[in-house]
Amino acid sequence: MKDKIVWITGASSGIGEALVYAYNNAGAKLIISSRNRDELFRVKGNCKNQINVHVLSLDLENTASLNDKARDAQKIFGQIDLLINSGGLSQRSLSLETELAVEQKIMAVNFWGTVTLSKAVLPGMIAKGGGKIVCISSLMGKFGTPLRSAYAASKHALHGYFDSLRLEVFDKNIQITMVCPGYIKTNISLNALTANGSLHSKMDENQANGLSPADCAKEIVKAVQQNKEEVYMGGKEVKGILFKRFFPLRFSRYMRRINITDQKTKR
Repeated sequence: MKDKIVWITGASSGIGEALVYAYNNAGAKLIISSRNRDELFRVKGNCKNQINVHVLSLDLENTASLNDKARDAQKIFGQIDLLINSGGLSQRSLSLETELAVEQKIMAVNFWGTVTLSKAVLPGMIAKGGGKIVCISSLMGKFGTPLRSAYAASKHALHGYFDSLRLEVFDKNIQITMVCPGYIKTNISLNALTANGSLHSKMDENQANGLSPADCAKEIVKAVQQNKEEVYMGGKEVKGILFKRFFPLRFSRYMRRINITDQKTKR
């Protein structure tokens, strides 16, 4: 990855931040983005080679601004070799209690923001002979659980869209990798939206005991190097994918036994 141009969204915390350090250590030139400019500069300050790290703040929810942001990003180093879509929002609320505006916000950030930014960089990648796009999805992109309806929908949508896109651009040397983490020890549950759009502000127990962002980033870097189309990471929760695929009825019965009231109290 030495001197490759890598653009990472959601770079101010969690998996995105860990990926910044991983690619900086690998010698890549980085563009790091999120809404929080101050936190982006903190992340840049932690990098060993800061001269190759450029801060470009953006808001994924403001999709109308993303084409201009993509043009700005491409001007910084002249091209984009790898786009990592790591920015996103989670959810902790029941479907029937969640305001439509909150569900729309989750879809706007997680799905439309990712799609808009990816489409904006694709022509440049194709013109230079190829490139890579990575989407940080979730195990929720493969199955749903209580209190995550809009979040799961946004991640399912990413898989449908990018699976189709991959088939359309494979002959243009564009590699697309979907990353499905399980429980990773990040602040995603703290920043998750509740039914009225307020922050959950609680650390989930499973999240607190999850895989470290640094270990997650190592697996992602390896998967991208190997041009994998889809990769899963985490603990025993990853087995839920096979459980759902081969025993769908048993999976549903198992998930129904989850005490939603208890889940809301814990999360």
